[in-house]
Amino acid sequence: MNAITKTEKPSLIAMMAAQRNMDPEQFAKTVRATVMPANHTNEQFAALMLVASKYDLDPILKEIYAFPAKGGGIVPIVSIDGWINLVNSHPQSDGFEFDFEHDDKGALVSCTCRMFRKDRSRPVAVTEYLAECVRATDPWKMKHRMLRHKAMIQAARLAFGFSGVYDDDEGAKIAEMKDVTPAAERPQPPRPPAPASASAAPAPTINHAEIVDAQTGEIIDEMEIVTETGEATDTLVDSDAFDANLFFEELEISLGAETTAEGVEERWNEFDPLATLEGDETNQSIALAIKKRRLKTIGGK
Repeated sequence: MNAITKTEKPSLIAMMAAQRNMDPEQFAKTVRATVMPANHTNEQFAALMLVASKYDLDPILKEIYAFPAKGGGIVPIVSIDGWINLVNSHPQSDGFEFDFEHDDKGALVSCTCRMFRKDRSRPVAVTEYLAECVRATDPWKMKHRMLRHKAMIQAARLAFGFSGVYDDDEGAKIAEMKDVTPAAERPQPPRPPAPASASAAPAPTINHAEIVDAQTGEIIDEMEIVTETGEATDTLVDSDAFDANLFFEELEISLGAETTAEGVEERWNEFDPLATLEGDETNQSIALAIKKRRLKTIGGK
C-alpha cells in the first residue's frame, strides 16, 4: 500500500518572505518594526499582511503601512508609490494624464486626472480642488505635486475598484472618526411605566439628531426629533451650516447636463454661485473653474 504524503501549505508570511528571499521570522520582525504601530496585536499584523498580499504591495518598501486608529485598531495606508504600483501593475491599465486649472491670478485651483483602461472606450476623470485638499503640512508646500497625487489616487479608486486601502489624509480622518449615531437611534433601556394615577400624558422628549455627510463624516446640521413620534420638527439647531462640496457637486452635475453654452449660462444663473459664495474668493474660483471646464467641453468660450 502506498503511503499518502500530506503537504502543508506554507503560511502567508512564509510566502511573502520567500518572494523577498528573507527568513519568515526576520521578515515579520522587520515589518512589525517599520510599518506597524508600537502596540499592535497579531490579528492587526495579519490583517495588514492580508491586504498587502491581496494587492501585491511591499511593506518593506513602505508601499503599505498601518496607521493607528483612535480607540484601537489600524487603518491600512497606501503611499503614493504603492498607488502607482497598483495602477501600473493592473492588467487593464492603459495610462493616465493630468490637467491643472489656475485662476486669473495664476493660483492653482484644481487638478483633473484621466485614468484609461484597455477595456473601456472612455477614461475615468476625477477633479480634486486645492481648497478641499490642502493641509498645513510641509508636503503641501508643493501644492501641484500633492494635488496631482490626490487626483491620481481617487481616479485609480474609481477606475479599478481598489477597496479597503486609503491614502494618508483619508486614513487620518478615518482613524479619528467617532460614533455620530443620533441619540434617538441608539439602543435605550426600557422606560418605567407611568403611574396608574397619572391623568396627563408625559411631555414628549426632544432629541437632537445629527445629519452627517456620508463621505467626510462631518456633521452638516442638527434637527430636533420627537422621541415618541419619531417626527422631525421644523427647528434647525444649526441653520448656518453650508456644505460647499455638495454645492459644487450639484453645480457640476447640473452644468454637465447642458449641451449648449446658453443652457450652461442659464443653469449658472439659477445657482448664482458668486452671490452664494460671496466673500469666499477661493470657492468662487472653484465654481468659475467648473463652469469654464464645462464650456470648454462643449466647445463654448
